[in-house]
Amino acid sequence: MMNIEVFIKQRKAMKMSQTKIAAGICTQATVSKFENNGKVPSLNILNQLCSRIGLTVDDLYSDPEVSVVALRHQLDDIEDALMREDYRFAVKELKNVDIDKIEAPLYQMQFYYLQGMIRTLTNQKLADILFDFSRILDDLDEKHQTIFTQLSYLGSGILYLRHRQEARAKFFFNKVIDYLQQPLTVPEREDEKKFYLRRLTLIFFSAEFLSQQEQFAKSNELIEIGVQLCADEHLTYYLARLKFLALTNAIVTNQPATDIQRLYQETLAFARLNRDVVTELKTAPLMKKWQATIAD
Repeated sequence: MMNIEVFIKQRKAMKMSQTKIAAGICTQATVSKFENNGKVPSLNILNQLCSRIGLTVDDLYSDPEVSVVALRHQLDDIEDALMREDYRFAVKELKNVDIDKIEAPLYQMQFYYLQGMIRTLTNQKLADILFDFSRILDDLDEKHQTIFTQLSYLGSGILYLRHRQEARAKFFFNKVIDYLQQPLTVPEREDEKKFYLRRLTLIFFSAEFLSQQEQFAKSNELIEIGVQLCADEHLTYYLARLKFLALTNAIVTNQPATDIQRLYQETLAFARLNRDVVTELKTAPLMKKWQATIAD
């Protein structure tokens, strides 16, 4: 159910008159009819009006028990935990989200993506996971216009890889890799930071897949793209994991010791910066194994 009062309060908080917010978008009468009579304008007009005062259309949907803002923070916290590999927190918090109370398609997609990916990475039932991703691919984003389609492809690829169905895994990973090779554009109405973080998720897991396939050159290309994206957009979440993967590739392909030591130091530095305990703990045994190899 749309809560028009959210729109009115935000407009007034930003000290914008109906005339000012309507300028270049629609008539003042359109805004008045929306606010006073509940006559909702076209989605295109409503998108622009909301954007002008820092809202999305989804922000106008509220529930007496679950506000849109609280839901957004809850889902974002779970997604942050997923990127940090804090699966215990993610699983626990996801149980507190009631999908039946989520009306906005955007947050429904985020929920099913998170549930599907968390179930995949914690080795849950294949049928349940495929259902999560199919809700996005066959229903919520059936035209495949959002990044959640690509994230669903990614999750499906990881799922099949973990079930040793390599041909199916390759099918889905190739879709993601093809997408990553296209010119980078942020879709309308996407939160830029979230979009880039989700793109980094695609980049990291695809680079990891290519490394597992012993396609190290292609893996390293994606790693460099990911590191550059982190630098350009001032993001640090995936830096430690990208550097760890680069370190792994360097060791496997017998790169110079100076390069390996540099990547080791960079991995540790970014892991500590992001409090990425998982990556930090994985680094020590990897280096110990490498040092034993060169000692021989």
